Amino acid sequence: MRNPVLLLIAHGSRDPRHAATVHALVRRVRSLRPDVRVETGFLDFNIPSVHGVLESLATQGVRDVVALPLLLTRAFHAKADIPAVLADAPPQLRIRQADVLGPSPLLLTALERRLYEAGLSPADKSSTGVVLASAGSTDPEAIAVIADIAREWRHTGWCAVRPAFASASLPRTEEAVRELRALGCARVAVAPYVLAPGFLPDRIARGAAQADVLADVLGPAPEVARVLLERYDQARVPALAALGA
Repeated sequence: MRNPVLLLIAHGSRDPRHAATVHALVRRVRSLRPDVRVETGFLDFNIPSVHGVLESLATQGVRDVVALPLLLTRAFHAKADIPAVLADAPPQLRIRQADVLGPSPLLLTALERRLYEAGLSPADKSSTGVVLASAGSTDPEAIAVIADIAREWRHTGWCAVRPAFASASLPRTEEAVRELRALGCARVAVAPYVLAPGFLPDRIARGAAQADVLADVLGPAPEVARVLLERYDQARVPALAALGA
């Protein structure tokens, strides 16, 4: 029994760095699992579209697909946009929507990887306050998840961790930086909890102007690829079981 095709669903952006980063992540995933066919579709701005990829797969005779949102929280896109696009797929396709990537301990490891790449070391943790800066959402569930991640991360040895949001919610990155300064942290670092560059990550970067360290986006970090494949396997196994594999 063949593995289902893995369809990664990205948001899309007018910023060319966004698609380039998504494609870099896809290349890493393919290198880890050469037995899995990996395709990419975008919800907006970039091509191919999700609908276009699904039409192409159906034309090629593909029947089983795991659709995996390249999203870190379950907000509007995961709950409404993506299910609507998948519902409009060719009827011969059997599609399972995998869970979003977060939360996951692997993503915390990826965040720390980016902070260390930006100049921090494990010895700096106890004296460094971290701003966990996400894109933001109007969805209460998504906001609560970011707050929970910040609390969990604080217990791994950082001086303090504060959530911040680039849109829709408060506080903003610059406000969280000021709060950590007021707490007396010797240094302040901003860790973007976003997958790829674009408009909102640029806003996070501007808000980090008074921080000591600004980490890169998560992008194609190996931990991101690993959690992505975890979500694929979680969705894939029930799909194969239903087919008697």
